[in-house]
Amino acid sequence: MSTSSIGFELKQITLDLDAILPSRPLDGAGKNTRRYETILASVKEVGLVEPLMVYRRKDTYILVDGHLRYKVLKHIGAKEAACIVSTDDEAFTYNARISRLAPIQEHQMIVKAVKNGVSPERIAAALHMSVEDIRARLDLLNGIHPRAVELLKDKPIAVGGMAVLKKVSGVRQIEIAELMVSVNNFSSSYAHALLIGTTPDHLLQPAKPKAAKGLSAGEIVRMESEMESLERDFKAAEAAYGENMLNLTSLGRYVKKLLANAKVARFLSTHYADLFEELEAVAKIESLS
Repeated sequence: MSTSSIGFELKQITLDLDAILPSRPLDGAGKNTRRYETILASVKEVGLVEPLMVYRRKDTYILVDGHLRYKVLKHIGAKEAACIVSTDDEAFTYNARISRLAPIQEHQMIVKAVKNGVSPERIAAALHMSVEDIRARLDLLNGIHPRAVELLKDKPIAVGGMAVLKKVSGVRQIEIAELMVSVNNFSSSYAHALLIGTTPDHLLQPAKPKAAKGLSAGEIVRMESEMESLERDFKAAEAAYGENMLNLTSLGRYVKKLLANAKVARFLSTHYADLFEELEAVAKIESLS
């Protein structure tokens, strides 16, 4: 996939702050607000968590996203910052594709800070969290398969969802992570639904997970069977999606070219009006992506 199709380069670079030009005025903007103070405390304690996003224009880098972070860095006298380079000059592409800070990224940031000698108490104060929450995040990936971590590293998976993963085998963790990514659902409730549909041989505890209230043993068995069938059908549909879309796009272009012939369009609209309307709808498929 080319960088032009995703809107930003995949590698971070380090830039001098003086080489970055803000795209809007900074004077007075956001200073002394709670968010500014939080970012200021966080940067002082654990460094810059989220890179700035800039757009390269000749020999200048335009700041597209991260003006408050840029202002904080200037305030504390920093000389440089980690940046991601956008391939367009709008923040939408970046913001739509990158979460502000995924739980696994937060975990990695906290682990790095602790390794550098920052105590959990100082991190908790900087991030306005309890020490217990910080310690829980330090242990976030214990028992999680590396492949599942890779799939979810930049996804907004709920902490409860991570807890669910620790109740199943590594193979099942990967399956659950793949399903979450495929349907773009990272909630705890969805993770628990997948847990209920997990076969006993992939559960780490011999006891079955607690059933939802009101469900009988027979209903749970049927739910497990239906969940397995649904997962198989979903994976099959996902595998065929790309080929089907290619065929639909090709068909749409062909029909559009066919309807561009005035004689054909006139004949169909006169004698097969219903079919003509359907073909017009198919011709529009070319614009789908």
